[in-house]
Amino acid sequence: MNEVIAVNWKTLLAALRGVSAYKDILDTPVMEAALRLTSCAVYGDGLGGLDAYTDLFYRLHAEGFDGLGSWLDGALIRSEGPYPRLAERADRDPALEQAARRDVSTFDLLANTDCDKWIARLTELLDSDYQGVLTGLPRWRIGPRLRFEDYTAAYRKGAGIFAFRAFVWEDGKLVPVPDPDCPRPEDLLGYERQREQVIRNTRRLLAGKYVNNVLLYGESGAGKSATVKNLLTLPGMEDLRIIEADKEDLGGLPALIRRLEDRPQKFILFIDDLTFDRDDPTYSVLKTILEGGLERRPQNVAVYATSNRRHLVRQTISERAGDEIDRSETIQEKTSLADRFGLRVLFQGLTKQEYLDMVDYLVRGREEAGIPPEELHERAVAWERRCGSRTPRTARQFVLSL
Repeated sequence: MNEVIAVNWKTLLAALRGVSAYKDILDTPVMEAALRLTSCAVYGDGLGGLDAYTDLFYRLHAEGFDGLGSWLDGALIRSEGPYPRLAERADRDPALEQAARRDVSTFDLLANTDCDKWIARLTELLDSDYQGVLTGLPRWRIGPRLRFEDYTAAYRKGAGIFAFRAFVWEDGKLVPVPDPDCPRPEDLLGYERQREQVIRNTRRLLAGKYVNNVLLYGESGAGKSATVKNLLTLPGMEDLRIIEADKEDLGGLPALIRRLEDRPQKFILFIDDLTFDRDDPTYSVLKTILEGGLERRPQNVAVYATSNRRHLVRQTISERAGDEIDRSETIQEKTSLADRFGLRVLFQGLTKQEYLDMVDYLVRGREEAGIPPEELHERAVAWERRCGSRTPRTARQFVLSL
């Protein structure tokens, strides 16, 4: 049970007016409603206070919170203010630290002010005609306790939005992914040598080295995307952040890269299933990002892409056999993008034996294990012929079909 804190309205209002390190939180609709409610309680505006109370309740629930304390807890974690950035860099500024500590204490006092106290104050200010409305007002939950030391520790791992580890880049904005779909190492089948190349490059990135951009190409269903997403599950990768971007949204990436440059975390810009059509306008954008622009790619950012095509750009027979005088230069221009990925990792289809071994591994321990090995392999080969490929995806789909 949460402790109910005694409150003096004037003291609370003065403390809220004095918030200085977390002005970004104070300037939100939720806190504007809370500040208005506190002001009405101090200056005796019953009707204004009733409006502010209901507005605060509405805004909390519209954002998916059942209490002001839980909302403030999330806002403090996500804050991009000067103190979170300071703590993230492990720097010191006694004046800023003192201000942030005082602000968190103020927010804690507000979060643990029981709704009955607000309603009791409104009852003092409004006549009996409002008694029925006041009695029926909904309550929000009080608590949890907000502790300065907890947020400082959290900021050390990443301040603001970068407390999250996975993002999608949509319409020029970073959208956090709280629960990313990251396969664990034991969920990945085969291709240990290829995955180790990617892991080794990523660990160099985390060590502060300037590393190669990575292209993972080859057979569909071999686990190229899973290899990249799996990085977030590995020990020692806590400072890694992955930002997934669609090819159509590449135009805004240069501005994002500038924003990432002064962060202590390390970032992978992940472009999945990358293939360009002829004269695609985003082709030159990616070329510049990878290598070739006046701005150098920051040391804490690398581009990882997956593709089923080695050269990323679709080529036609007419382009190779056309009547252009400098046809070889045209072809070279089309293939130059892939060459800007310093590390190119090939995921070939499995051999027949590798495919059957994978089927045996997946069947082990399942009811289907009772199928005679010869029959299992015959059915697995027939399935693979229908699918047209030998990959971990094909093996999984076959076992699920049994």
